[in-house]
Amino acid sequence: MTQERGFDKVITSDSLRKILELEYKQGYSDKAVIGGLDKYLHKQAGKIRQSLVLSLNEVKTKELVQQLLSSFDALNLANSNYNSCDVSERKRWIIRLFDWLSKLEEVKQDTRTSPLLKGKETSLHERNKVRVTTVAKSYPQKKSESLDSSTTIIKGITPRVATKFAKLNVRTIHDLLYFFPRRYVDYSQRKPISELKEGEEQTIVATIWQARIATFGNRQGTEAIVGDETGNIRVVWFNQPYLAKKFPTNAKVVIGGTVSLFKGQKVFESPEWELLENKELIHTGRLVPLYPLTQGLYPRQVRKWTKEAIDGWAWQVSDFLPLEIKNHCQLLDLPEAIAQIHYPDDHLIAERAKERLAFDELFLLQLGVLARKRDWQESQPGNAFNIDQEVIDTFLHCLPFTLTRAQERVLEEILADLKQPRAMSRLLQGEVGSGKTVIATLALLMAVANGYQGALMAPTEVLAEQHFSNICDYLSKASAHPQPSKGRWLGGHPFCREEETGNIRCYTGFLSRPLTIALLIGSLKDSVKEDLHRKIKQGEIDIVIGTHALIQKEVEFYQLGLAVTDEQQRFGVLQRSALRQKGFNPHILVMTATPIPRTMALTLYGDLDLSVIDELPPGRQEVKTRFLEPQYTEKAYSFLRRQVSNGKQAFIICPLIEESEILEAKAATTEYEYLSREIFPDLKLGLLHGRMPPGDKEKVMRRFREGMLDILVSTSVVEVGIDIPNATVMLVEGAERFGLSQLHQFRGRVGRDKEQAYCLLIPSCHCERSEATTPEARDRLQLMEKTHDGFALAEKDLELRGPGEFFGTHQSGLPDLKIAKLSNLHLLELARQEAIALFQSDSNLEKPEHRLLRQQLSQVWSKSTEWS
Repeated sequence: MTQERGFDKVITSDSLRKILELEYKQGYSDKAVIGGLDKYLHKQAGKIRQSLVLSLNEVKTKELVQQLLSSFDALNLANSNYNSCDVSERKRWIIRLFDWLSKLEEVKQDTRTSPLLKGKETSLHERNKVRVTTVAKSYPQKKSESLDSSTTIIKGITPRVATKFAKLNVRTIHDLLYFFPRRYVDYSQRKPISELKEGEEQTIVATIWQARIATFGNRQGTEAIVGDETGNIRVVWFNQPYLAKKFPTNAKVVIGGTVSLFKGQKVFESPEWELLENKELIHTGRLVPLYPLTQGLYPRQVRKWTKEAIDGWAWQVSDFLPLEIKNHCQLLDLPEAIAQIHYPDDHLIAERAKERLAFDELFLLQLGVLARKRDWQESQPGNAFNIDQEVIDTFLHCLPFTLTRAQERVLEEILADLKQPRAMSRLLQGEVGSGKTVIATLALLMAVANGYQGALMAPTEVLAEQHFSNICDYLSKASAHPQPSKGRWLGGHPFCREEETGNIRCYTGFLSRPLTIALLIGSLKDSVKEDLHRKIKQGEIDIVIGTHALIQKEVEFYQLGLAVTDEQQRFGVLQRSALRQKGFNPHILVMTATPIPRTMALTLYGDLDLSVIDELPPGRQEVKTRFLEPQYTEKAYSFLRRQVSNGKQAFIICPLIEESEILEAKAATTEYEYLSREIFPDLKLGLLHGRMPPGDKEKVMRRFREGMLDILVSTSVVEVGIDIPNATVMLVEGAERFGLSQLHQFRGRVGRDKEQAYCLLIPSCHCERSEATTPEARDRLQLMEKTHDGFALAEKDLELRGPGEFFGTHQSGLPDLKIAKLSNLHLLELARQEAIALFQSDSNLEKPEHRLLRQQLSQVWSKSTEWS
C-alpha cells in the first residue's frame, strides 16, 4: 500500500478531467469553477508537485515519475494566466494540461493496478473509459492483412454490402478507417431510472426482468421491462420482434436514447441497446458515432464493422507527420487520432482527434500547392521581360483616369515578376469595377513589347467580348496614328481599323510596330477560326482574347509569353494548365472579382502569389442597398419601372433552388412569364438560366448589353461577367437563399457608370418555412445594407454559412477534404506556416525522417507529378 501513498495525494485525474470537460463545454469561458481556473490551479499546484516529489521515493519506475514532474513544471500552473488568454490560447493550454493528466494516468497504471478494476463498485462511464483507453492504445485484435485489403475481409461485409459501401467511396480497410462519423450522440451520462427526464438523451444500466413480442397497432415489435435499484421502466422497439430473443431474463443491459411519456408513464422508444458483457461498449454508454449511410447500411452494423477495423488495423497506419511538427502543434499520434475520432473517450479528445486529422489534410494540401508552384516556376526557365517605361507612361497618359494607389501597387508587383527569369504565377483579386482589366492590359503590352504574344481567357463569350471591347477602347486612346490598310474604320475608334472579319483590330503609335489584337470565340464561323489559328501560329496576332476556344488543340501560338485567366474560380486547374502549356513556361496572371479571405486564397491558390486591388476608383458611387419585406414587392416593381422610364435597365434575380438546376430553370421561366404578362407587359424582358443552350444565353446577354431589353430576368448565372453600364437596379428575390458574397457579386453588376444604382433584397414570401422569418436571415440581409466591403462580407459569410461552392476544392484541382473546413482560418494558417517552414528546409522531402510524409503526399496528390 505504501506504493500508492504519494499518488493518492495527487489531485485525482478524474476530478480535474471533469473540470476541464466542463470548461470545454462552456466554450473556454473560465466559468468551470468559482473564482476562475487560475485561482483553483494556483491553490493545487504546490500540492500536486509535493505529492509527485514524495512518490519518487515510493515507486520503482522513478524515471517515469521524473518525466512527469518535469512536464508538470513546464506547465507552470502556479503562475497560470488563463484568464487573460484568448479562446484559442485557452484551448491550447487546456489541451496541454489534458495531455499531462493522460501521462499521469499512464504512470499510475504502470505503478499499480487501476482501482477501477478492483475493490469498490465504479460507474459505468468510468469502467467504459478504462476499456476505451485500453483498446485505443493496445489494439488487442491486430490483423496482418494490409490496409489496402478489401472491406470484405471483415466478417459480415459481403460483396453485396461492399457494393453499398462503395457508394460512399469506402472500398478498402484504409477507406473504412477514414470513414469518419458525421456527429456523435452522447450516451455517456448514466442516470438512475428514477432520475430520467423526458426529452433528453440519457443512458441507464439495468437488469432485464421481462422481454416479449408485443403488437403495436397492426405490427409486431418487442417490449421489455427493465429496472435498477431505483425503479423500473418500459422499453419498446417498433417493427423489431426478433429482439425479444436477444434479451435473456436477469441479463444486464445498457440502454441509451430519448425518454418520452406514454399515458403518463416514462418509456424508451426504439433506443440503442447493448448487453453488458466483458467487452467495450460501442452502441451505448459513451459518445456513440453516427456515420453517413446509404440504403441497405444500418447504424449498428456500420459501428460494429468500423470498430473491428480500428481494433484490427489502426496500428498499421503510419504516422507520417514529422515528430517536430507533431510536438510543436501538440497533436495526437495518428493511430490514436483515428481511434478517438470514431470512438472518443470524451468530447475534448474527440475535438483533439478531429484537429489532428484536419491538420493533416490542410498540411498536405499546403505542401502540395507549394510544390506545384515550385514545379511551375523552376522546372524550366521563364522569359524575363524588359520593362519599357515609355510604353507604360504613354498608355497611362492617354487614359481618361489615373490609377488608384492600389492599382499602382499591384502594377509594381506584376512588373517586378515579369522582370524575373522565372515564370510569374500571380492571383489578382479585386472588386467588380476596381480596374483589374487595365492592369492586365499593361501586362499584355509588356509581353508584346518584348516580342511575345499575350492571351486572355474568359469563361463566357459575352465576358470575352467585353474584355475585347474594353481593351480596344484603352488601346485606341493610346494610339497616335491609324495604320492604313484594307478594312473599315470604326466610328468609335479613330486610331484603329477593323478587318473584314470583324474580330481583328490593329493599333499604332506607342510601340515600334503595329499591334494586332484578335477575338477568338466558339461562335465564329469555322473559316474565320481557321484563319485566326493560322495568324496566331505565324505570330501575326499579338494579343488574343477568347474563351475555352483558346485551349483547343488547333490553337498554336508562335511565342506565348503571358497568359491571363479571368474569373479564376470558373476554370479548373486542367483548363488553366492547358492555356499555360500553349507556350514555353509563360508568365501566368489569373484574376477574380470573388472576394476570398487572404489565408483561404493562399490555400486554394497557393501555387500563386497574391495581389489585391482593395480600392475602388474615385467618384464611384456606392450602390444603395435596401432590404425589403415581401409585402413591399409591388413598390419595388414600381421603383424599377420608374428607372426604366428614365432610360435605364434592370436585373431581376430569381430565387436559388439548390436541389435542382432543372427546377431552378423552371421557376425562372414561370417568373419571367408572370412578370411579362402581369407586371411589365409594356416592357421588353429577357430570360437567362443555366439550362439554356450556350448560343441562346449569349444571344440574350448580347441583346441586353445592346439596350434591346429593359429587364433581364435571370438565375444566379448572371453573377459573373456581365458589364452593363446602363443598368441601375438589381432586384434579388428570395435573397435569403444566397450567401453574402454572392449577393455582393450581384450588386456589383450595377452601378458601373456614374449614375446612382440600387440593389433591392426581397426574401421569399411563398414558402412555408422561409428563412426570412428568422432573425439570422434578417440580420444577414441588413448587413448587406451597411457593408460594401466584399472581403468583410466574405469573412462573415464564412462564419455564417461555411466555404460554399466558390471555396470548394473540385474546381481548384485540390485534394478532397473529408474533415477539415477551409473556414477554420486558425488551423489553416497554422498548417500553412508549418508547411512553409518544412518546405524551406527540405523542399523535396529527401531527409530520412520525411520518407513517410513524401509517400503520403504522393498518394494524396496522385494526379501531381512532382512527388512521384
